[in-house]
Amino acid sequence: MMEKTPDQMTPEEALKYYQEAYQKEKKKTAKLSARLADANMQVEDLTGKLNRIKDSGIWKASKPLRSAYHFMKRTSQRVGNYGSPKGIARKIRNKMIEREARTQHGLASFPSPEQRKIQEETVFPRKITFSILVPLYNTPRKFLTEMIDSVVAQTYGDWELCLADGSDGEHAFVGEICKGYADKDKRIKYEKLARNEGISGNTNECLKMATGEYIGLFDHDDILHPCALFEYMKRICEEDADYIYCDEATFKGNGTIDDMLTLHFKPDFAIDNLRANNYICHFSVFDRKLLDGMELFRSQFDGSQDHDMILRLTARAKHVAHVPKLLYYWRSHKGSVASDINAKSYAIEAARGAVADHLRSCGMENFEIVSTKAFETIFRIKYEIKDNPKISILIPNKDHVGDLSRCIDSILKESTYDNYEIIIIENNSVTEEIESYYESLEKYDNIRVVRYEGDFNYSRINNFGASFATGEYLVLLNNDTQVISINWMEELLMYAQREDVGAVGAKLYYGDKTIQHAGIVIGLGAHRTAGHTHYRVAQTNLGYMGRLCYAQDVTAVTGACLMVKKALFDQLKGLDEEFAIALNDVDFCLRLRELGYLNVWNPYCELYHFESVSRGLDDQGEKAKRYNEESERFRKKWKVQLEKGDPYYNPNFSLDRSDYALRIDK
Repeated sequence: MMEKTPDQMTPEEALKYYQEAYQKEKKKTAKLSARLADANMQVEDLTGKLNRIKDSGIWKASKPLRSAYHFMKRTSQRVGNYGSPKGIARKIRNKMIEREARTQHGLASFPSPEQRKIQEETVFPRKITFSILVPLYNTPRKFLTEMIDSVVAQTYGDWELCLADGSDGEHAFVGEICKGYADKDKRIKYEKLARNEGISGNTNECLKMATGEYIGLFDHDDILHPCALFEYMKRICEEDADYIYCDEATFKGNGTIDDMLTLHFKPDFAIDNLRANNYICHFSVFDRKLLDGMELFRSQFDGSQDHDMILRLTARAKHVAHVPKLLYYWRSHKGSVASDINAKSYAIEAARGAVADHLRSCGMENFEIVSTKAFETIFRIKYEIKDNPKISILIPNKDHVGDLSRCIDSILKESTYDNYEIIIIENNSVTEEIESYYESLEKYDNIRVVRYEGDFNYSRINNFGASFATGEYLVLLNNDTQVISINWMEELLMYAQREDVGAVGAKLYYGDKTIQHAGIVIGLGAHRTAGHTHYRVAQTNLGYMGRLCYAQDVTAVTGACLMVKKALFDQLKGLDEEFAIALNDVDFCLRLRELGYLNVWNPYCELYHFESVSRGLDDQGEKAKRYNEESERFRKKWKVQLEKGDPYYNPNFSLDRSDYALRIDK
């Protein structure tokens, strides 16, 4: 019998209900307040002790020794992140592949004279002038000339370079060099500022000089690929893009672009990735109409002014386009953010503030933004859970009482969320032991067993179980999982509650603490259907560009642990029963994307997944045949999407490996 909701109660019953709920929350608050007070006292005590140590002569004299120790410790941690000798070997292999791939993306990728001629003579259906804004401040001579030369070398010639110079008197050569270029090329505009206004102020002065339809943001010590504007023009004309960005690399300060340190190949536009970190960064170009009534850079976010700007402008854009080519070279030198974020520590707080301002503009409140172990400006965002909706957890099961009991016990013991029900979908178990276990669960009001009598069909079984669910949200959960994160349901719910989100998935580990699931990429793997990224890397690994440390948009998540609104599940009529065993979860997520929803993977919802313990692997006999048939069905159904490629997995990555190894073109 279902409990009454407050609006179904008599006034006396409702009053009692709310009084009990109030007292319950009051007790929770009192406990949390006591813990907070204790924590604050501990912080004050430890801060006092730390200050006394730092003021001592011994501490100051031991600085060289401490520096050496910390270097060794950081090195040890980096090695430890790979998890095992296999992990270290994988990293070495990837570095070797990357070293070979660099030759494809540096000077060798520049256009030949024949290619240059073709691009220079290309006539586009639209006439666009790009205004490239460069704020100058005490720019080294070599960096300045290489930056300007890279603009002059563009194969698309309809541009203007706007230079606003805030350099001091000791760097008068900056103005002399710029004036020399401007005298030779009227597309170059230069203005000496009365005083340095900082990054934001100087860039805003550049904007006043700009007359182009599209604005490009370029740092004073970096280099553009010669084809950058040509590639961007193609996106504008072919896709009506009003915000464009590309892939980028950092290179050694005094070297050439072939002296690459890091290559960053990015996903297509992904709002959750962007909230977690400024992955877009360079080379941002946008329709100046997006700026109507808006400042370009806001000085309160200096140090992370570009992240703030990107969040605001992409929110206005009709179409954000990503050019998956390495077209921007970011110089790493002493004092640059590319070299060390600590060189500009205020950038961390500015980034946190920019994200907070964006979230508030989206109507979100009571969130928390914290730095992750990957990097100070890669954030974990903790969103407020609205209300206390009921969650229905669906667990199919056949025999395997040990796996099921481990799963159920972990939910009951570890979960902090209290409004949920567990629906076990029994599928033709033959042991007496399982019936005895079901009897032991009868004492729980929120656990029930429903019986599906047909042959095993994962999709049909879950659809059957969902018909009994009374929750607002469904969690599809395999019986061979075990909860690790006590707030696992909250971590799923904080994203699933959003109107723009479809499915939300978890970070799953094998028993040896290597990763089983960290998001799914379509087209990945031998069958070219779908595969798991970061497969079998260590739990301690940070992932490609820190991607194992923040919630992000993905094409699909595994049905081994997947949360979705029940209304959405019903709208799609559940899982496609044509996919009886495999790829039903990927198909479901792709159908959600067709409706315009995002699918999110959250690494802070962690479980063990002892994969295929229950029914075995699909690698031989009839099971292999069935898997191959379903793979072929999947490839036919999603042919267009597979040909386009996964939007969240850069085409420069190999589809033969799951660890973001680069593709080598032979």
